[in-house]
Amino acid sequence: MTRAPRVLGLMTGTSMDGIDAVLIELLGWPVLGAGGRPPGLNGPTPRVKVLEHRSTPFADNLRAALVAASRDEAKTSEITQLNFWLGEALADAAAELSGGADLIASHGQTVHHIPTPDNSRGWHTRSTLQIGEASVIVERTGKPVVSDFRAPDMVAGGQGAPLVPFADRLMYAEAGVRRAVHNLGGISNLTYLPGLDEAGVIAFDTGPANALIDEAAELFGKRYDEGGRLGAGGTVADTLVQTWRRDAYFAAPPPKSTGRERWNLQRLPGVFDLDAGDIAATVTAFSAQTVVDAYQRFIVPHGLDEIVVAGGGAYNPTFMAHLRSGLAPIPVLTFEERGWNSSAREAAAFAVLGYYAHQGWANTLPHTTGARHAVIAGKLSRPVGTHG
Repeated sequence: MTRAPRVLGLMTGTSMDGIDAVLIELLGWPVLGAGGRPPGLNGPTPRVKVLEHRSTPFADNLRAALVAASRDEAKTSEITQLNFWLGEALADAAAELSGGADLIASHGQTVHHIPTPDNSRGWHTRSTLQIGEASVIVERTGKPVVSDFRAPDMVAGGQGAPLVPFADRLMYAEAGVRRAVHNLGGISNLTYLPGLDEAGVIAFDTGPANALIDEAAELFGKRYDEGGRLGAGGTVADTLVQTWRRDAYFAAPPPKSTGRERWNLQRLPGVFDLDAGDIAATVTAFSAQTVVDAYQRFIVPHGLDEIVVAGGGAYNPTFMAHLRSGLAPIPVLTFEERGWNSSAREAAAFAVLGYYAHQGWANTLPHTTGARHAVIAGKLSRPVGTHG
């Protein structure tokens, strides 16, 4: 009997803390290159089996270079080198699991995402850039690699994000359950799944999550706010929170997406009038409140049974306490409380997207990105001698 296809997903998120490598098996789905029609939503969720998951933290100098690039602090020559440097790191992260994979899907690292022009900042063209050279991964692993997922959707008029909702629906939709799958990475994003109804899926970036909190933690010489202790230790400047909440992004209806280029401490008026502890407390409260606002504006009116949270923010009890308080009585659960793997979620999702791209099947939900039509998101790089 032919073995079910296996895909290795590689994900580096907006938190820029490292690489998640997730090997999935697609039980009952066509083998790579077999053609045919995409599978439907059949059987219990999840419909994708996670076989293995490894997390590899970034070396300090690589993370610093990626953060600098995302803040417009890197020259073209530095970004060029960083593209290959990250490719090597992705290949290293893939090494132990790639032997069992038929295909690798690599999201790469977003260093800039401009879904909407802003002439005041010199952004004249809608564009996006994910680095992490796929050819390096092909050469090192001998496997075909799907990468650069966001550009095709943008060319079709979309935001290039969010793309994960396509896979979320396959993995987490459940008949009769109105569920939101939420990711608290550097940026906060949600997927609303009203049962199995594809047309009713809503997905968008709500705004910042860990991006601002991580920057606040850097003031203490830390990468992130472990255990939410920094956010819990200071005093929240409520006046600043209310000022920042008036940003036009929050009231804009979906589809919409954003990134670190918009959400960083330098762009928050008044933040450096606070001491470090109060900065941590205030940006934590602000980020959480923007999530609550997004649900109240755009999701709760449709009916919502539960919210299931993934990403680094799910491990920040201060952030989660803000969410649970602001969204009560709606249950706010972590992936682990649901019996799922929080850290594997996005890498597994891009593995699914990579499989669809390799098969030549559309793998986007255009009504969630704003595109004119569905596209095949992802570009295929292959080693010599591969077929299909």
